[in-house]
Amino acid sequence: MKQPNSTPTAELMLRETASQTAGPYVHIGLALHVAGLPERDEELWNRMARPEAEGELIEVIGTVIDGNGDLVRDALLEAWQADSRGVYRPEFDLEQPFNGFGRTATTAEGGSEWSLTTIKPGAVTRGDGKVMAPHINLAIFARGINIQLQTRLYFEDEAEANAACPVLSAIESPARRQTLIATREEVDGKVRYRFDIRLQGEGETVFFDF
Repeated sequence: MKQPNSTPTAELMLRETASQTAGPYVHIGLALHVAGLPERDEELWNRMARPEAEGELIEVIGTVIDGNGDLVRDALLEAWQADSRGVYRPEFDLEQPFNGFGRTATTAEGGSEWSLTTIKPGAVTRGDGKVMAPHINLAIFARGINIQLQTRLYFEDEAEANAACPVLSAIESPARRQTLIATREEVDGKVRYRFDIRLQGEGETVFFDF
């Protein structure tokens, strides 16, 4: 019979859990239909606003592109934004016409696009009194990314507000600032903004450390 504590430590150690950064596991828990799983009755997903929500109803669409110029087909994005008055609402309730938080993901099929249905946010006044241009905060989770990337989406038809925004102005290069600007499109009479995120290389999207 073995004496207490006689088992080698190596045999007591648990095997390392499989790791793929934000690989398939994040989709299994947070993007069920993308992972091919049945959705829950109350799903936190990419429809952040219904037609009756206060403000201009818009669609935001885009892709995630890696350093080789290839589409990332398994990225997950989280969005956080103010309402049409420029106010962040901390409460979340699927019965509300608008919620300021949502999730979306790229797909394995077609153009691998992610999309959000939301309202165009209003300008947000910071604690120091400076006004930030209308924007949507985005966090990107994807393979090879150990800690999510933080960026912002601004709107090209808010040129005056963008020029005065203290966050955009902190980016010295005009070309780099342009990587945060979504282009406006009209599809079937509906307003849509396109925002493609480049993780590395030429035209790399500006990412923030906050």
